Amino acid sequence: MNYEPVIGLEIHAQLLTDSKIFCGCSTRFGAPPNTQVCPVCLGLPGALPVLNHRAVELAIRAAHALDCTVHPSSVFARKNYFYPDLPKGYQISQYDQPLATAGVVEYQAEKATRRVRILRLHLEEDAGKSLHEGFSDSDRSTYLDYNRSGVPLVEIVTQPDLRSAAQAGEFFGRLRAILVAIGVNDGNMEEGSLRCDANVSVRPEGASDFGTKTEVKNLNSFRHVQRALEYEIERQTGLVGRGERVTQETRLWDVAAGRTVSMRSKEEAHDYRYFPEPDLPALQIDPVWIAEIRAALPELPEARRRRLIAQYGLPEYDAALLTQSWALAAYFELAAEAAGNPKAASNWIMGELSRKMNEAGIDVDRVPLSPYALGGLIRLIDSGTISGPIAKTVFEHMWASGRPADEIVADEGLAVIGDEASVEAAVREVLAAHAQAVAQYRAGKQQTFGFLVGQVMKATKGKANPVLVNTLMRRILDSAS
Repeated sequence: MNYEPVIGLEIHAQLLTDSKIFCGCSTRFGAPPNTQVCPVCLGLPGALPVLNHRAVELAIRAAHALDCTVHPSSVFARKNYFYPDLPKGYQISQYDQPLATAGVVEYQAEKATRRVRILRLHLEEDAGKSLHEGFSDSDRSTYLDYNRSGVPLVEIVTQPDLRSAAQAGEFFGRLRAILVAIGVNDGNMEEGSLRCDANVSVRPEGASDFGTKTEVKNLNSFRHVQRALEYEIERQTGLVGRGERVTQETRLWDVAAGRTVSMRSKEEAHDYRYFPEPDLPALQIDPVWIAEIRAALPELPEARRRRLIAQYGLPEYDAALLTQSWALAAYFELAAEAAGNPKAASNWIMGELSRKMNEAGIDVDRVPLSPYALGGLIRLIDSGTISGPIAKTVFEHMWASGRPADEIVADEGLAVIGDEASVEAAVREVLAAHAQAVAQYRAGKQQTFGFLVGQVMKATKGKANPVLVNTLMRRILDSAS
């Protein structure tokens, strides 16, 4: 019997606010432990929460981007559980009256339209962080850092619409791109500002009933989401196939071992003893403000992808890669306009520019090469002023110095040798120096032609016009054969 997985995701995204959701403490990442705390986020007796207006605005923006219905009235609730990094003994979240519900994310994948429904989006506070390593006594002690306690989050819960680990990983990436594009989240999964829990079960293909699900916690990369789900699907399929039962539980992904491990039994809503937060009134939002936030939304990644294909004639592959980052797509559009050659701009950005960014460990906002400068380089190539190989040399100079391409070409004497007499002289010198290759070509070994052209380009340090080299080489060789 064949089985299919049924997957739903719960994504926790920290909001890009300067202060925490219920107090004025900083949300800056990387501060010394327990230096960004106060009586409110430590849950000290008598301390009262005050809701962060900016957090509400960003949450509404995220809800609109996911096509959710934003409710003018919602209620905060206490989610009661005990854990060392939760100083109050409860988390202020939302339960039966969340901020937003009933959204959908549509996108193109594998030449088909995928549609993942959003069950709900709600506001809540983050917990602190338990530190299990990095100390001399980490083998027997756990340290607690409460800097993260009270950082504003939105939790985004999908319907169980995903049917493979690959689909789940891809959707997580699409969602990240949306949140980053609208300025709600920085997308930095290594720092924990975007995390994912995955609920997964298996059932016989064609069945309508759900199987028993497990939850895999705190997956902070696309790769971990996919690998953890692949393992869990295989584990559950094996259990069901042998007639054994899947236990409803929470599991952790062990990266080193490449497997999930049991953490605890899976809680149900009643285990958390939700009740309305007594220290916060119901959240009442002016419908006019809700509409204003929706009207101010920037272009979303999927809409931009479709526009890049239509407006610039880009292949699906290029458009998908460029729109993974709002800043990268913006860079491309400026470079394409400056170059007058969108496909060449896309090639350079996905190729040389991305390579240098990876080497330097920076994103496109910090590259030392403006999109207008890259466009200028492409224009020199298209005009025949420089060759492709020389262009890569010029690009390296531009990256290192910030100088424009035309200035580097002029100062370094890198312009293409385009006059026929000079190129012909170089061709004849190469032919004279490689008589054996010439004889082989004239005997029918066509492969030697490429070798001879390469020798001309080498002799001219890549500056000879390659089209002219090919034409003259062919003419001279064929005329004497």
